[in-house]
Amino acid sequence: MVDSARPAMAVDRNAHESTERVGWVMADSDRPVIGIVGGGIRGSMYAAAVRQHPAADLAGICESDTGRADRLSQEFSVPVHADLGSMIADLPELTALVVATPDFAHREVALLGIEHGLDLMIEKPLATSGEDARAIVAAAESVGRMIMVGFENRWNPRFVRIRQDLAEAGSPMVNQVINLNDTSYVPTGMLGWAARSSPGWFLMPHTLDLACWLSGARPTEVYARGRRGFLDARRVPTWDAITATFGMSDGSLLVLNSQWVLPQSYPAVFDFRYELHTETASYQIDVADSGVTRYDGDGISRPQFGVIEQPKLSGVPIDMINSFIDRLNGADLDLPDGRHGELITLAIEAVHTSISEGRPITIR
Repeated sequence: MVDSARPAMAVDRNAHESTERVGWVMADSDRPVIGIVGGGIRGSMYAAAVRQHPAADLAGICESDTGRADRLSQEFSVPVHADLGSMIADLPELTALVVATPDFAHREVALLGIEHGLDLMIEKPLATSGEDARAIVAAAESVGRMIMVGFENRWNPRFVRIRQDLAEAGSPMVNQVINLNDTSYVPTGMLGWAARSSPGWFLMPHTLDLACWLSGARPTEVYARGRRGFLDARRVPTWDAITATFGMSDGSLLVLNSQWVLPQSYPAVFDFRYELHTETASYQIDVADSGVTRYDGDGISRPQFGVIEQPKLSGVPIDMINSFIDRLNGADLDLPDGRHGELITLAIEAVHTSISEGRPITIR
């Protein structure tokens, strides 16, 4: 059964007097001391979110790029280490890590953190192979460490409201169709490691998790097709586009479309359209449409408001990491955990297997 999550909530920081860490929850009197692994766009954002949280401490950042490390050190006034081993050795007060490394580079970081008794928030996907995902989850469970996977759309107020509506109505799900696409800038200009990923690995974990969370069902089978050529010609050897059709455990159908070749003239760097049908209601959501369209000499654009920097950092991913911190402080929150992250990884791995073998794949 897929776990559910609730949006960030207020926490009584004085509700517990014990200072003992039990299992994967830290008692309230112990402030979480958090390190960030990966100092790119997401890692920098998480560092800022931890720094401003009233009940957590940002201890350090791990970033191997020297130029970026210098900038992070100046911005956050914390030690920046070139490797995780040295950060853990130099900061024995660490109690948790936020893992914001590239998709394929989660296993080694996660296992080292778990080995040193740290709780983890890991960016989606948990891993890019079933073997890596199983290893991470098994290690965490063996020593009682927490894993939270960063499926941030669960904190989007639109989807929170839709999930509430679906639960109240109780109408059987019929199908869901989700388009989550990026412009070609993402694989050719933003991600230096796009050749080691795909639209499937980078985008579909978001949409598959969301479909599971809204429906309460899990994927049982998938048949997928892929197209490539555009990115190959630009020396990024990966899929241009992937379409995957899933059978779900509740008998409903799910279609996921993701591509990395939208024109860079597109009004936003991404396109996110969601269509959901039950037996009694239908929903259509255009997440990329912020409600604001800008026209200027450069063309047409849609400003995005996923993260707002003033007067303080706020937005969906900030709410997500706040929930992680609240959980570390003892809040009773039901968050996307390692087992669910493993399921999503196995399903996306099955998508790629289906493409290569040209047949439906059972998801186990």
